Amino acid sequence: MSRPAAPLKGRAARLARLMPSTGPSTAARTPFVLLVVLLLGGGLITLLLLNSALNEGSFRLSELKRDTTELTDEQQALQRDVDSRSQPDALERRARELGMVPGGSPAFLNPDGTVRGNPTEATAPPPSPSPTPSPSASASASPDPDASGSAAPSGSVSATEPDPATDPAAESSPPPTSPGR
Repeated sequence: MSRPAAPLKGRAARLARLMPSTGPSTAARTPFVLLVVLLLGGGLITLLLLNSALNEGSFRLSELKRDTTELTDEQQALQRDVDSRSQPDALERRARELGMVPGGSPAFLNPDGTVRGNPTEATAPPPSPSPTPSPSASASASPDPDASGSAAPSGSVSATEPDPATDPAAESSPPPTSPGR
């Protein structure tokens, strides 16, 4: 059998009066422990979701920075191209390639209808000598691979088309037409 507990003295007695030990105390702690565990678990899950959202935003930001860099490089390359083609000597060279010539002296019309200045006609400067291909080079570079070494004159009829002057069957047949014409 058990002996009765000895009465407490001093500090232990005062603590025992402040915290009575009546009834099961573990039942009162269970809701509090569950609340703390739920709060900690919810906080960790929220922190995980926030961290993954920040990482996704970081990846998107780095992708956008890379795209911006690529587009900036492309824009600068296009601007260099425009600048090089806008230079006066490049414009003049391209205009000459198109057959344009420098304009003459301009004339202006005043609001009252009078002409100011002496207009002159634009004249083409003498063409610059360009290297002409040799006849042997043009024969070897003929467009027809079946050519026998000499190019046919531009006014001649090829061997695959019948000559209407010498072929009587060609006169009776209508000329070939392309569809849609």
